[in-house]
Amino acid sequence: MTLKSSFDFHTQIDRLQSASEKWDGREKVFGVPDALPLWVADMDFAAPQAVLDALHKRVDHGVFGYTFRTPAYFESVVNWMRERHNWTIEPDWITFTPGVVPALAFAVEAFTKPGDKIAIQTPVYPPFYNIVRENGRQLVTNPLAATEEGGYEMDFDDLHRKLADDVKMLILCSPHNPVGRVWKREDLERLAELCAKHGVLVVADEIHADLIFEPKSHIPFASVSEAARDNCIVCTAPSKTFNLAGLSVSNIVIPNDKLRLSFERTVAKMHGLGSISTLGATATEAAYTYGGEWLDELLGYVRDNMEYVRDQIAEHLPELSVRLPEATYLLWIDFRGLGLSAKDLMQFLLHKAGIALNDGTMFGTEAAGFMRMNVACSRGVIEQAMEQLKTAVAECREGK
Repeated sequence: MTLKSSFDFHTQIDRLQSASEKWDGREKVFGVPDALPLWVADMDFAAPQAVLDALHKRVDHGVFGYTFRTPAYFESVVNWMRERHNWTIEPDWITFTPGVVPALAFAVEAFTKPGDKIAIQTPVYPPFYNIVRENGRQLVTNPLAATEEGGYEMDFDDLHRKLADDVKMLILCSPHNPVGRVWKREDLERLAELCAKHGVLVVADEIHADLIFEPKSHIPFASVSEAARDNCIVCTAPSKTFNLAGLSVSNIVIPNDKLRLSFERTVAKMHGLGSISTLGATATEAAYTYGGEWLDELLGYVRDNMEYVRDQIAEHLPELSVRLPEATYLLWIDFRGLGLSAKDLMQFLLHKAGIALNDGTMFGTEAAGFMRMNVACSRGVIEQAMEQLKTAVAECREGK
């Protein structure tokens, strides 16, 4: 365990009565007021001090008029992609949306028509389903293949058959949420070849790209080949990386001029959403310019939390299993050994263990019996959650 850090991730910040969806919204979502909230994917850590300082300075200025993205803003994004992901992009490729989920919806609207087929790889982030269905498109699922070791791989044989059946778009989750996979270059190359062959546009949600654990590294989809670069929309944001989700900023990278102009027309001209918020711009530039050291230490702290949960499960909870993810601050825990239905499992966790996790069935029907656990919080919260879970499972064994 290496919990020492020059940044304070260990002190739990009181988020109650801050309009926090994660903390203040749990009673509305789960029907209980006090279960430990380890669900929605934001962190309980303060943003990097450099970001807070930049925001304070901007607030002290006192004027919050219309704001544009400055050359320094674009430079911060370009430099971050080059230094963290070995990906050289041009400032002109970067366009704005107020979040990655809106970007996915805009892409569906811009590049498909009602009735068109859109593929996703399940189990996957729930908004993928909603965006396809609520826009009147047909959902095509390409389930990931579970391995004997508890991991997941892409099922390319199934994908090939389904893409050939007039699919227009594939929404890629890379790194994958909730299973934590970092896709290998050969996976992405093969995916790019299949999509180019069948005329399928790739929209890559890469919002977790910075949250990678060594020795893995993130490979941006657009970087794997010329065909990939010309046939994709890459969705990035500082929100997961630096805990800035409430500032509603994302940077959508589209190298293909024609695709980018069509996308921007949908966002800015059809929906009037081309203007970034003043504080969002300030925070993003500061985070990408000065946040690297903070992120490196954050990843170490989160990894320690993950290893603690894994070790507790291995030692005390043989009914459960978990595999350390290659990315994200989310654990994908298999609770099927408890022998409970998905509904009963959720009630057990809420009312017996007193913890609120994301139900696996939110991510796909094949994920019944799994739960997603957010460990981006202080160690004290994680220790309390595991003690409560161990007590609840012990009582379950005894039939209480």
